[in-house]
Amino acid sequence: MAATDASGQRVPGPLDGLRVVELGNFIAAPSAGRLMADLGADVVKVERPVRGDELRRWRLYEGDTSLLFRAMNRNKRSLTLDLGHPEGRAVARELIGRCDVVLENFRPGTLERWGLGVDELREADPRLIVVRISGYGQTGPYRDRPGFGGVAEAVGGLRHLTGYPDRPPTRLGISLADSVAGLYAVIGSLAALQRRAATGRGDTVDVALYEAVYSLMESLTPDYDAFAVERERSGSSLPGIAPSNTYVCADGRYVVISGNGDSIFKRLMHVIDRPDLAEAAGLADNAGRVRHAGELDDAISAWTRRFSHDEVLKFLDDGGIPSGPIFTAAEIATDPHYAARGMLERHLVSIAQGDEREVAFPGIVPTFGEAPGRTRWLGPDLGEHTDEILAEIGIDDARRTALRDRGVV
Repeated sequence: MAATDASGQRVPGPLDGLRVVELGNFIAAPSAGRLMADLGADVVKVERPVRGDELRRWRLYEGDTSLLFRAMNRNKRSLTLDLGHPEGRAVARELIGRCDVVLENFRPGTLERWGLGVDELREADPRLIVVRISGYGQTGPYRDRPGFGGVAEAVGGLRHLTGYPDRPPTRLGISLADSVAGLYAVIGSLAALQRRAATGRGDTVDVALYEAVYSLMESLTPDYDAFAVERERSGSSLPGIAPSNTYVCADGRYVVISGNGDSIFKRLMHVIDRPDLAEAAGLADNAGRVRHAGELDDAISAWTRRFSHDEVLKFLDDGGIPSGPIFTAAEIATDPHYAARGMLERHLVSIAQGDEREVAFPGIVPTFGEAPGRTRWLGPDLGEHTDEILAEIGIDDARRTALRDRGVV
């Protein structure tokens, strides 16, 4: 599953040789599988026959497979397998017996009901690493509750802080909880692989969506427990850190300015023609600036409103102030820095029957100096690799035909 360099030579990725079976739908486990596949692992995505992963039809504008699925499942191989059928579970055990890591995001207890629980799998292979992602984790009073990313963002504390204080809590326009859980799943997998190299034993990695979100909440609970400070929604500002906000320009466009470092603050005040604030003793550190955050935002806004968006960013850049535009998808797609960093990979993709187009997809993160990653193929068609995967685990033509006739694959 290695990429090739400019001369066509095989370049193994950092996880080349790692074998992963992904038993997951939607985004959480598949995002972990995508990251591992991006880094060279052979990731086999197990999908239900006929319907496949429901993500194939999320944000589906044309055709039968969404670009969301194509992006989320790049570099993987698709195997159709009915895990609800005894023969399907038998094939799954044969496949898992040849892999290093299993990723799954079913509700706790589902694999156990299928006879594919951790104990059963590890009896066959004590070195196996099983990564389990669920709404609330594998233990605790909430373990059996269904949990999607949006709910996890609420329970994990994020929704309470997202939005403006005079309006209902809002959400981000992405599946943040699922993606962060996927990151923790990969981190857990790599840590378990490192320990397995030393001990020879596998492990179970338990990732809860709500905990993935909660881990991002910084000092939310320590501040409450120590000082009874209950943070609330604060719009576009960052409470306790100033100045850091979003400001409107003369042409109605917005910029984000982060002038909250002590030396940066002084430079920013000179850029906005307020040297008096730069030298004010009460504003020399963050604590003083927080007490005057409203005054500082007013001063910065008065300056940004005098100039166009491009002019504001030019002045700030010249002054060494961390700042940036709020990009739309159209602006990202034409941005030279994104292009220079390989973050706009163009791939020919089937949009609908008879309609293929070259489309920009996100590049691979992180990059590597010796062998930077690249999308080898987009998320596969349903069952595209079924025959080759079954052949690899020793299932011959006759058995494959019989499995297909019975709807197992």
